[in-house]
Amino acid sequence: MTGGVTVMGFNGRLLSTGKMTYDAFGQKIRVRNFGTVGNETFAMDQLMLFDKKVYYEIDWSKLSCTKRRLNADFIPMQVPDDAELMSQVVLGSSSSWGMGVLVNTWYGSLPGNGTYTSVFTEIGCIPITITGYTPATGWTIVSTFNWVLGITDPMDLVPPFFCAKAQLEDPETADTMFSALESLAKKTKDMK
Repeated sequence: MTGGVTVMGFNGRLLSTGKMTYDAFGQKIRVRNFGTVGNETFAMDQLMLFDKKVYYEIDWSKLSCTKRRLNADFIPMQVPDDAELMSQVVLGSSSSWGMGVLVNTWYGSLPGNGTYTSVFTEIGCIPITITGYTPATGWTIVSTFNWVLGITDPMDLVPPFFCAKAQLEDPETADTMFSALESLAKKTKDMK
């Protein structure tokens, strides 16, 4: 699927919006966002390859990549097998046909003593919002919109040619999808 995405994280200091390409079968996600961290703006392009346990932060202005370890626990844009139903509600209004969307809210556990909730439409099981919390990263909220079924450009899920020379950074713990999305906020905080 391909669609729009907004991300809020790093205790509310990171706000971004952009485009997401999602491949459930290949376990790959590409996120291209523009946003702010405090008073600074940034452009982010990340390719997460869960099957290879790595992700790339792509800097097109320098034609360079940073390659990092990624927790292989793929966060699917579907209801996880171990999720539990929290509630079913109507977004909007149920007063008249077409004024609302029936959604299901699910919850479960994340690695690192974390938790998540996810909201999916009842019909089509399209993702609306995923909220995650871990003690290490705090809260991250990923909201999606304008989903189109299918991937218009399969090359979105292939690292650019200049990423071939990127060396794997090997921190103590691998990033999760949520901490990877917050990585630029962390860098900005560290620079101040």
